Amino acid sequence: MRAIVCGGGTGGHIYPALAIINIIREKEPNSEFLYIGTHNRMEKDIVPKYDISYMPLEMYGLKRSLSPQNIKTVLCYFKAIKKCKRVIKDFDPDIVIGVGGYITDPVIMCAKKLGYKTFIHEQNSIPGLSNRHLIKYADKMAISFEGSKKYFKSTDKLVYTGNPCGDNALKAKKANKEDFGLNKNKKLVLIVMGSLGSLKINEIISTMLPMFNGHDYEVLFVTGKTYYEEMKKVKVPNNVKIVGYIDNLAGVMKVTDIMVSRAGASTISEIVALKVPTIFIPSPYVTNNHQYINAMDLVDNNAALLIEEKDLKGDILVRTIDSLFKDKIKYNTIKENISNMGIKNSSLKIYSEIKKIIGDKNGRSN
Repeated sequence: MRAIVCGGGTGGHIYPALAIINIIREKEPNSEFLYIGTHNRMEKDIVPKYDISYMPLEMYGLKRSLSPQNIKTVLCYFKAIKKCKRVIKDFDPDIVIGVGGYITDPVIMCAKKLGYKTFIHEQNSIPGLSNRHLIKYADKMAISFEGSKKYFKSTDKLVYTGNPCGDNALKAKKANKEDFGLNKNKKLVLIVMGSLGSLKINEIISTMLPMFNGHDYEVLFVTGKTYYEEMKKVKVPNNVKIVGYIDNLAGVMKVTDIMVSRAGASTISEIVALKVPTIFIPSPYVTNNHQYINAMDLVDNNAALLIEEKDLKGDILVRTIDSLFKDKIKYNTIKENISNMGIKNSSLKIYSEIKKIIGDKNGRSN
C-alpha cells in the first residue's frame, strides 16, 4: 500500500497516525508512507524516528480574534494547497489519511479534488471544525466515540472504530520502576498532563507535591519538556519523582496503580486498553470543552473520577487519591468497568475500512 498520512500539532493526533501506519506495516510490510505535517510542531521530530518520510508544510491556525497573523496564515494556506497538489501527484498514493489538526485541511481537500481516496480519523467525542468541514471530502470518517454521530447531518460516511492508540499501548514494553528511581514494591501514582504539559496545572500541582510526604505510595510527575527545568527546582519529598518526558508512557502506565491525567481522546484509549483507574482533570481551554465530554463518557459509567481544574485547590487531589486507594471496592469496580468501555481491535477495524475504500484504483481522475 502507498499512503499519505497527514495530521499533527499534538500527540493526540500524531500517535493515532503512527498506530494506523503500524497496522498497515504489519499487514503489508512493503507499504510506503509519506507523512505531511507542520514545519514547527512536535510531529516534525517524532515521525522521522519511525523511519517514515516526512514533508513539512508551513501552516498556522487562524486566530479567533482579529490579528495581522491571520493574513500570513491565509497566504500560507494557499501555498500549502499548491505544494500539496504537486506532492500528492508525485507520490501517487492508494489512499490519503487525515488524523486531525489544521494541517489536514489542504491535504485531504487536494487529494479528493485530484480523485484520490481519502480517510479521516476523528479522536475526540466532539469533532473539530476542520473534520466537520472535511467530511464532504472524505470517502469515510472513523470516529472514536459512538456519540460523535450526532454532530454530523449525515452519518453515511461514518464508521465507529474507536481509537487505535489503545492497541499500541497493549504492545508497549512494561517499564521498570527502578529506572525512574522508584520502588518496585510500592504503589505508583502517575501524574501527566498531556504530551505538551500544562503550565497552569504544573503550578497548581507543584504546591500539592509536598502533601504526598509520608504516604505509603510513590508519585511520578511528568511535567512536559517545556516546563521541566523550572519544575525540577520544586522541593519534593522522597516518594515523589519529577521527569520532563517519558518516551514509553504506555509502558509506565502498565505499572501504574492510579493515573492523574488530562482527558485527551488518545490518552483515554490507552487508559481503557490498560485498565488504569484514573482521575481526570480535563483541560477547559480546548474547543467545545471536548476533554470534559471525553472524560464524562467514563465517569458516567463509573469507570473513572473527575476533578475540574477550577476545583483543583488545597489538598483535594491528595484526598481523592488516598480515598481511592483506601476504598478497595470502589477501586476494583472502576477497574472492572473500564474493561467494558471502548472498542477492541480498533487498528484492525481501521485497516479493514481503508482496504474497503481502496478497492479498485482504476477510474481516478488525475
